Formats: sequence, structure tokens, C-alpha cells
Amino acid sequence: MATQFDPSKFTAMTAKPLPVILLLDTSLSMKGEKIDSLNEAVRRMLATFMKEESQASEYLVSIITFGGGAMLNYSPTSASKLRYNNLSAQGNTPLGAAIDIAKLLIEDKASTPSRAYRPLVVLVSDGCPNDAWKNKLEDFINNDRSSKCDRMALGVGQDAISGSGRETLDRFVAGTDHEVFEAKDSGEISQFFKLVTMSVVTRSLSKNPNQVPIDKSLTPPEPQIDSPVDPAKIPTKDFSEPSEDEITYW
Repeated sequence: MATQFDPSKFTAMTAKPLPVILLLDTSLSMKGEKIDSLNEAVRRMLATFMKEESQASEYLVSIITFGGGAMLNYSPTSASKLRYNNLSAQGNTPLGAAIDIAKLLIEDKASTPSRAYRPLVVLVSDGCPNDAWKNKLEDFINNDRSSKCDRMALGVGQDAISGSGRETLDRFVAGTDHEVFEAKDSGEISQFFKLVTMSVVTRSLSKNPNQVPIDKSLTPPEPQIDSPVDPAKIPTKDFSEPSEDEITYW
């Protein structure tokens, strides 16, 4: 007698999400070439994520802007489903309020699932915050689920590279293996986002996606190519035996 097929006994493998949270300075000082270059860099990153997303990889992207006010422009969304609209620059630089939003996203298990891999939080700014941010950043770095996030930062222009805004960026990456990346002009913003893209994709394809690769190992060779990822240099992921970090990270 033939055995009847029961589809309920078979479940498709679903991808664990790797959250990427962007904290983007959209204050008035970013107007012009800076905001244009930022928009283009984010679009290229999302395009690469979309190409790389598969049954085994999902990039859960959130975008928080701070310019005039802090706003969650895009709640956590798979890169393949996110429809990005260009950001505009206006107002002041309320980073502290943006950190509050990021903290809420990470602590909320509906927004950042317990099964997710270690989130990456990316800060881009060209100046100094004008609200209370220090205590909020200390709380973000040291307490609760947000303390486990990886953090990368880009300073755009002199104020963020060697001026009053540098303290903020240095503090943001403190405790990570990253240094503050510097964009002396708007054209270098894209180079930073290529590195972010390479780091995220490399993690998602590695045996332990919670482990962050060394930035220097990700620097693409000259001349630059359109694709930020060289597939030949990315290790394939072994699904046969998940590491303890993958199971119990949170």
C-alpha cells in the first residue's frame, strides 16, 4: 500500500536575518554633494544585498536619520523588499534621539528576532551632535542586547575627521575592532559603504556569521570594481553543524 505524502512533515529552511542598522546624518551641513553621495552609496549597498539574499541569507535593513529630528525612515526590512527613496538634508544633528530609536529596535524582539545574527550598527556623520548623546551612547554600548552589536563609523569632512565631531565617532566604535573611517570628500563615502557591504556579506556566508571579519582583510584590490564582493575570496557556509554562537548568541 502506497504511503500518502504529508507535506506538513517537511519544512523549508528559512534564513536567519543579519540586521544592519544605519544611523545617517541628514543635517543641513550634509546638503549637496555629501547627501547625494550618501544616497548613491546606500543604493549600491542595498543592490548588492538584494543580489546576495537567498534562502540561506537575509539582510534585515533599518535606516534611521537625524537631521532636524530623528526618524525611523525604514523599519527592519529585507533588502530585497526595501524600496529606497533619496534622503534630503535639513536642520540640526540630534544623534542622541537617533540612538534612542536604534536602542528600541534592537531591544524589541519583534523588530530584531532572537534568532537573528549579531547586528551591525553603522554611523555616518559630518559634525558634532547638538543634543544629549553621551549617556545614551554609553547605555547603548554597555547595556542589554545593544551591547552585543558590532559598530562601524564614518566621518565625512574635517569636522568629523579632526574637529569637534571626532570624539563622537571614536566613542561609537570603542570596544570594537574597527577604526573610524574617514571621508575627506564626498566621493569617499562610497568606499566606506563598499567595506560595510563586504563585511556583511562575508559574515553571512561564513560558518559563524556572528564573527566579524578584520576590516583590512576586506580591502578590495586596485583598481576598484563595481562589485564590492569577490565571491572567490568568500568562504562558503557550512550548514551541517551550526556553532554554539549561532544558536545562543542572544
